[in-house]
Amino acid sequence: MNSFPLEAIETAGIDELRALQLKRLQATLAHAYANSPVYRAKFDQERIHPKDCRTLADLAKFPFTTKQDLRDSYPFGMFAVPREQCARIHASSGTTGKPTVVGYTRNDIDTWSHVMARSIRAAGARPGDLVHVSYGYGLFTGGLGAHYGAERLGLTVVPFGGGQTERQVQLINDFRPDIIMVTPSYMLAIADEFERQGLDPAQSSLRLGIFGAEPWTNDMREAIERRMGLDAVDIYGLSEVMGPGVANECLETKDGPTIWEDHFYPEIIDPETGELVADGELGELVFTSLTKEALPIIRYRTRDLTRLLPGTARTMRRMEKITGRSDDMMIVRGVNVFPTQIEELILKRAELAPHYQCILTREGPLDCLTVAVETRHDLAHDSAPAQAAAERLAHEIKTYIGTSARIELRACGGVERSMGKAKRVLDQRKAA
Repeated sequence: MNSFPLEAIETAGIDELRALQLKRLQATLAHAYANSPVYRAKFDQERIHPKDCRTLADLAKFPFTTKQDLRDSYPFGMFAVPREQCARIHASSGTTGKPTVVGYTRNDIDTWSHVMARSIRAAGARPGDLVHVSYGYGLFTGGLGAHYGAERLGLTVVPFGGGQTERQVQLINDFRPDIIMVTPSYMLAIADEFERQGLDPAQSSLRLGIFGAEPWTNDMREAIERRMGLDAVDIYGLSEVMGPGVANECLETKDGPTIWEDHFYPEIIDPETGELVADGELGELVFTSLTKEALPIIRYRTRDLTRLLPGTARTMRRMEKITGRSDDMMIVRGVNVFPTQIEELILKRAELAPHYQCILTREGPLDCLTVAVETRHDLAHDSAPAQAAAERLAHEIKTYIGTSARIELRACGGVERSMGKAKRVLDQRKAA
């Protein structure tokens, strides 16, 4: 079956791409300044004007946008069009404080559908494919983003959403989809349900998995691919910038998501100083939208930690796979710890399942880290092999990460399953 053709801009020369970016950046800055009171105030405070952007490097002179800016202007204060011109409103989950609200004009929806279609095609979709969407529908951008992109590409969509895991497996068996779009943690829950029903998940019809909405490691990729018998690729996005489809891995390389730079301009900064770092250096990812109307976003600090890398399958640059966020980082007795570091060590232990949670508590003045992790379904959590695996895991966390951790073994199903984004860190220190 033939694949979909690439767009010309995906393989255009660097000079052509940079010229398009500058033209779109200048238009975006002018639109934000003229139509968003929040951006006008931010630019005026810094004594910077859109006309001061003569090169792409000049973007660094403009102020950052943060999640707090969106919360302070809740619900529609940052919009650059009247609310009546918005075709749709989405919002983040808002676990702390007010949710961040984003709006889309009809042109924005069209752009979003376009970059999502490009992402699904880059992941390896073929004409005629059936796509099972298990991302949540509603205010969360995942489900509808995947849905509109797959439809734009001309694929057949099963708009299942999250939850009802038993029925998910039933319909995957009955409908025989080619592609699943879901968080990697919920893919593991679906795999568990296959096995609970006495089915081999690797024998399902699924050929591709497009996974995102949470950090996941290459070790997790290998574990999912082996267990499900599919190719697993990474999709990246966030609602403040657009939703899913800001970047996507290409199936032929699987070497980190390609950023669709004709719509989203990336920078990497030192998260402490805010200064730019060179391509290839680790830092915090910052995005500026180049084509959004309702909510243009200027230098948005994502809190995601990554590197910018040269293009491979496409002209556009790649980002190293996101495996941590500056706001997910745990500081345990002075040591910086990311959940994905612990995940990598768990996945090396055949006795353990990739379902875990990091629980932070305080004993007197000291922080304590407990890692609750399940044993594999056919191994009792109190058995000698399981206990030995726990001891080795604790030793490796101490050796390779540099902090002590208690390992709490739980039976299969003992760690709460996520229907969407996994909650890897449970911080109980403030409640203590």
